[in-house]
Amino acid sequence: MSAATRDEPHRTAIYATALTAFFAIAGIAVVDPILPVIGSSLGASTWQIELLFTAYIAVMALGMVPAVMSTGRFGYKKVLTAGVSVVAVAALAASAVGGIGQLAALRGLWGLGNAMFFATAMSLLVALARQSEWVVELFETCVGLGFAVGPLIGGLLGRISWRVPFLACGVLMVAAAVMSVSRLRDPDERPSRLRFADVVASYRKPAFIALCVLTATYNFAFFVVLGYTPVALRLSVVPLGLVFTAWGIGLAFGILVVGHRLAHRIGAVATVGLAVLVLAGCLVGLALSTTTAVSIVVLVLAGVCMGICNANLTDLALATGLPDRRSTTGAFNLVRWGFAAPAPVISGLVAEHSGLKAPFWVAVVVLGVGLVVFALTSHVMARAVGERVLWSRWNNRARAAELSPEEAMGEL
Repeated sequence: MSAATRDEPHRTAIYATALTAFFAIAGIAVVDPILPVIGSSLGASTWQIELLFTAYIAVMALGMVPAVMSTGRFGYKKVLTAGVSVVAVAALAASAVGGIGQLAALRGLWGLGNAMFFATAMSLLVALARQSEWVVELFETCVGLGFAVGPLIGGLLGRISWRVPFLACGVLMVAAAVMSVSRLRDPDERPSRLRFADVVASYRKPAFIALCVLTATYNFAFFVVLGYTPVALRLSVVPLGLVFTAWGIGLAFGILVVGHRLAHRIGAVATVGLAVLVLAGCLVGLALSTTTAVSIVVLVLAGVCMGICNANLTDLALATGLPDRRSTTGAFNLVRWGFAAPAPVISGLVAEHSGLKAPFWVAVVVLGVGLVVFALTSHVMARAVGERVLWSRWNNRARAAELSPEEAMGEL
């Protein structure tokens, strides 16, 4: 055990919060390999089974801001515990329903519970810890492992029935709820009250707005990959679970191994831009691929790129937004999840009318818009966090060549 963890008086509460994050993320990913089975069992079309993602993400996006605001009234522990309990109820109920509409509604309730959790978890960890760096890394580790293990659970248990993964997830979340009640604690200082105006005030900052535009297009593409690719691959439940476990390992590798190391070398802004550019290439690869093996390789590479983005986007949001972490996180997550919500159901509708590969081309176009905005505004984001992107240096050098020596020195 490192000195940083030994010196933490709230170590048990920190680990309990992180473990709950693992369960919550695994619950998102557990649905991936059982989507085709759910569709065939319930007689649902492609866009209808994609509602299981869209309902979840949409409610999660809408619930983020109220959840953040409620921490000022009820404290972190009560909001987080309530969220975990809601997820447990929704997951257990989902294992018993008989229609796609009921299942989508319960996934929406599930999203509300996760909104309450994710709005509080990171803030609670940072508030409890004496040194924030190691708890942020711990949280990111649990997120990466959750995305890796969730599909494996869904694939293996889905062989029995598509209902069993939901049941297993519900049991895990009951355990997490018990842990939340018994092990979590609020920091000594209760968080201050927040108004809606406080949460959206970050949108006045140009660097934050630029980051939000890129994040919106990136998350749309993220959930085309996560929500639609299981349908496009046309694999049975166990192979699909293994494929998305490999994708999750790639995601975890990007978060834990590559993301921050690359950011330390070339800067977080340039790192995100490079990862999104390669991700766009992966989407083109998925659209053009004619074999399952190639699609799987490209999918895992896309997972690495997504991990690199996820490792840096929240850090950039906190650096470019307001000093109050809760208001900045609430504003960022509203964009992050709000623009992700339509992606799965749009993918399903496009696939039904234009073919299996068409949703990937839609994602390429959307992500392309984000890349154009990034190219135009990356220097604004970089300046806000004390970095410089390579192309802004080129621009400065070109401009300096047209100035007098005194003016050029002022530009540099």
